[in-house]
Amino acid sequence: MAHRFVNQIGPGEAVEGIYLIKEPVLRSTVKGDPYIAMFICDRTGQINGRMWQASQEVYLSLPKPGFVAIQGRSELYQNSLQIVVNSIKPVDPSQIRMEDYLASTTKDIKAMFSQVQQILSRIKHPQIRALVDHFLADTQLMESFCKSPAAVKIHHDYLGGLLEHTHNMLQVAEAILPFYPELQHDLVIAGIFLHDMGKTEELSCQSAFSYTDSGQLIGHIVKTVLMIHAKADQARCAGLQIDQEVLDMLDHIVLAHHGAYEFGSPKLPATAEAFMVSYIDQLDARISQVNAATSGDFDGNWTAWQNSLQTRLYRRRIQ
Repeated sequence: MAHRFVNQIGPGEAVEGIYLIKEPVLRSTVKGDPYIAMFICDRTGQINGRMWQASQEVYLSLPKPGFVAIQGRSELYQNSLQIVVNSIKPVDPSQIRMEDYLASTTKDIKAMFSQVQQILSRIKHPQIRALVDHFLADTQLMESFCKSPAAVKIHHDYLGGLLEHTHNMLQVAEAILPFYPELQHDLVIAGIFLHDMGKTEELSCQSAFSYTDSGQLIGHIVKTVLMIHAKADQARCAGLQIDQEVLDMLDHIVLAHHGAYEFGSPKLPATAEAFMVSYIDQLDARISQVNAATSGDFDGNWTAWQNSLQTRLYRRRIQ
């Protein structure tokens, strides 16, 4: 049976199928009867869900988040659509098409990764190239790199988002580096490729976009530095020593790419290459946020307040 997307559900309809649930909570009505509140989701959106006369046993059986088969009915409550769930049962994630439930890049993943490889192939510095090649040779890591989101929310928060973000940044760098011949091209390109690599371990997209325990404890910036040194050790075992100065320069780009302490950057940019990577990163992330915020339906020419951007956005094309 084809999946029925959330945005296809109207009021007063029977609802049956597999959906992603988020944030299930066991609550009590004013009469003291237990019920479960949750969000019922797929890649097209989410709807409030309620299961009345629920039990703690049912609640404890639910993934948090995860996939469930539900039967119920949609209704309007205070002018908002909700689904009243009559039955709910956990579903093995291997039985579902992840692309139906989690937002995905609209771009061609194979084409983007091929272009990333082409850009990286132009790195001439032997030690930097060897380090990058050890990352590219890690098939499992590259599969995660191509699949992972760039964030849980804010920007490029969809399957393939990390690859798309990195691909965009590399293309921007290739376009503007000729105007700055004094910069070390290979450091910028390698720094962009590596700057968010730790997100492959920081973020999980097994059932919903979330942080791993390790990601919460350590974070992608530190994880990336650790990955760089692990690959440098592999290169050394293969007979090529990566100079400490090279590692220091790449580490600094990673540690400084958020650009400011308040944005979680352990270091402020102190090299031209680190500044360039940081600014390109901010550019691509901000444009992604603006595009996402202005692509939805809303009344008038202005969006609602965008907290992450600290502004409302104006959307009107010049005719």
